[in-house]
Amino acid sequence: MSPSLVFLFLLLLSPLQPSAASSSSSSPVDVLPVAGQSAYDILAGFNFPAGLLPQGATGYELDPSTGRFRAYFNGTCSFSLEGSYQLKYKSVIGGYISENRLTQLTGVSVKILFLWLNIVEVVRSGDDIDFSVGIASASFGIDNFFVCPRCGCGLDCGGEGGASKPARRPFVSSI
Repeated sequence: MSPSLVFLFLLLLSPLQPSAASSSSSSPVDVLPVAGQSAYDILAGFNFPAGLLPQGATGYELDPSTGRFRAYFNGTCSFSLEGSYQLKYKSVIGGYISENRLTQLTGVSVKILFLWLNIVEVVRSGDDIDFSVGIASASFGIDNFFVCPRCGCGLDCGGEGGASKPARRPFVSSI
């Protein structure tokens, strides 16, 4: 049985996960952005590459006491990577950021087979970045995220090259 079918089977059998959004998600972030820093700089400060976010982040908020983080875009953004993964970013993405870890992520989803699944956690483990959709995860080499993808075309934007296709290990069960 293919890994994709196994993943889909496990997904359908798993209990529904509660929403990562909680009542605290509606409270405003108390700390405003630091002048001269971008959302990409904040990612770097927590040991993440800038390419986790597509180009075009217009701002961010960070509460250093809780790690609550939000990044803003002018609109939704979608693109394909490697022809097999479609990613979609909402105009506001958020979660909690700490060294090597983004948790309770909201606003980012990936299409697997015919289902859109929310990416709920991103973890850097050495030279790998692991993405979790709850019961399954995929791991990619960090060097795939040095370049920020562009809305609409991802890393394959016709002649602007330089970015290689991500080397990946497909979504696999985390059980």
